[in-house]
Amino acid sequence: MKIIEKHQVPEIKEPIRLQEYAASVFKTLSTRSGIKKAIKKELILLNGKTANTGDWIVEGQVLELLQEELLQKKIFQLKLKVLFEDEYLAVIEKPSGYPTNGNYFKTIENALPFNLETSSEKDALPYPIPVHRLDNPTSGLLLAAKTKNVQVKLNQAFEEKEIQKSYLAIVSGEISENGIFNTPIDEKTAETKFQLKEIIQKNDKTYSLVELFPTTGRTHQIRIHLSKNGNPIVGDETYGSSEKIKGILLEAHALTFTHPITKAPIHLENTFPKKFEKYLKKL
Repeated sequence: MKIIEKHQVPEIKEPIRLQEYAASVFKTLSTRSGIKKAIKKELILLNGKTANTGDWIVEGQVLELLQEELLQKKIFQLKLKVLFEDEYLAVIEKPSGYPTNGNYFKTIENALPFNLETSSEKDALPYPIPVHRLDNPTSGLLLAAKTKNVQVKLNQAFEEKEIQKSYLAIVSGEISENGIFNTPIDEKTAETKFQLKEIIQKNDKTYSLVELFPTTGRTHQIRIHLSKNGNPIVGDETYGSSEKIKGILLEAHALTFTHPITKAPIHLENTFPKKFEKYLKKL
């Protein structure tokens, strides 16, 4: 197996268990739960031998973190638009109609190796991994990690709400100019900020083009919040739309975050969705 990281223990003042110590020295596994899983998978060596959770750390020992060997992935040859890519991460445009990942072949995750270059970094993941999800019918910007360290850092950034996402949607009816939806989902706190972009009136029907900023990440959060407000997303029959079209008029429109390695500010924004234009022309 490939060695991702190697560490020699310096002088330490007090005895400490491997699980606690390793979380402070391995850049690509910075949590005790992550270290525990790695130990269980026999991915950590102590002086060249498989480490155990209860091992004590002393000066001079050598710790090594191994790359997990994955089964050969079946590549889904779906061409994707790549908006940003470097050695550490990438942002792609997810088409509607495909799950982000899961126990299927035709997923965006399985298509990433067909569209992205493998990282040359020491802790490169065998395949790029999406670090958040978009619903099957939702299109738009999707962020993927190419190294283990960046995967961990991006997950932390999402948890700490340091990555801002915005969505565009066309909904039925007229919506107020701006506000916050905060109806709980599955008895959990859920919050979506919104801003009206345009009122559209066609053939005695009223629609609203709205931009949405979710600050929590509950399943189907935006779709549920708009439906409960009496403004279901056009095409979203699951949540009350009477408009029958292919897919739904919801797109992950923009991403704003700080690059976890270079610290450069990144803002990516898609063009106005073609499926929105197509629908509006038909009205």
